[in-house]
Amino acid sequence: MTAIVETHFNLPGQTKFYRGKVRDVYTVENNLLVMVACDRISAFDVVLPNPIPYKGQVLNQLAKHFLELSASIVPNWLIACPDPNVSIGHCCNPFPIEMVIRGYLSGHAWREYQSGRRTICGVAMPEGLKENDPFPEPIITPTIKASVGHDEDISREAIIAQGIVSEKDYLMLEQYTRALFKFGTEYALQQGLILVDTKYEFGEKEGEILLMDEIHTPDSSRYFYADTYEQIQEKDQQQRQLSKEFVRKWLIENGFQGKENQTVPVMDSNFVDSVTARYIELFEKVSGTTFQKQDYSNSEKRIEANILAALQKINSLN
Repeated sequence: MTAIVETHFNLPGQTKFYRGKVRDVYTVENNLLVMVACDRISAFDVVLPNPIPYKGQVLNQLAKHFLELSASIVPNWLIACPDPNVSIGHCCNPFPIEMVIRGYLSGHAWREYQSGRRTICGVAMPEGLKENDPFPEPIITPTIKASVGHDEDISREAIIAQGIVSEKDYLMLEQYTRALFKFGTEYALQQGLILVDTKYEFGEKEGEILLMDEIHTPDSSRYFYADTYEQIQEKDQQQRQLSKEFVRKWLIENGFQGKENQTVPVMDSNFVDSVTARYIELFEKVSGTTFQKQDYSNSEKRIEANILAALQKINSLN
């Protein structure tokens, strides 16, 4: 076995199970979430046929790294990471939106801009920008989480007017989003990187808003190399970046953007290896530590044993 595609556990006290695009999520006693970061990869809200070895480990360990560093800025859901691929934390009532924040005109925002639009999610974008130029200040462009298919852009005004999130809570989500992006931007610069854009998910438990899921990983964020950014922009060339965007571009070049009647192209082994290398490179560049590859032999048994031991320990402390 060279990748963790999915898991099939029956945990003590398990009350729910949900398989997301990347994570297998087990609810225990309607109080704890056990999230297993698998090696699945998605783009354009579609899970691609090829898993990416070590991707789940990269996501889980980077998320742990940043959740622990940012806990004094924004409270979060994390309790323990008992395995390279597992996080256990508080079960929250999630807000049905993702808080996307963009410091630069890249990715989806650039595609909208290129098509002639000058607003995104009700936020104006200045004229005269080219791809990957900085915005005068970071903009928040939320999306509403769709149960099927693509998440959809939505404005702050529509979120509040439709009662999707109360005005009080939404303003707090914006405050948290800006604080986390400021932290991530400053941290990235220390590592020689630019945090271009990212997204955050939040939930509520016992009246408290908690940061959920992952933070500042290659699945949720885009990074440029700081040392060559200005030179590349002056030449109007493609930025050197660490993110999943190169996978999206490969899919577009191979005729897939997640639209109806399009067939998902299959990655060859060389491209899969290059995706793994990009994820590991980002982990090491962002965290400043060497990536230790997990042993894939008996990985499902290892993961289950580590989860069970952690749950027993958490229960003993309550």
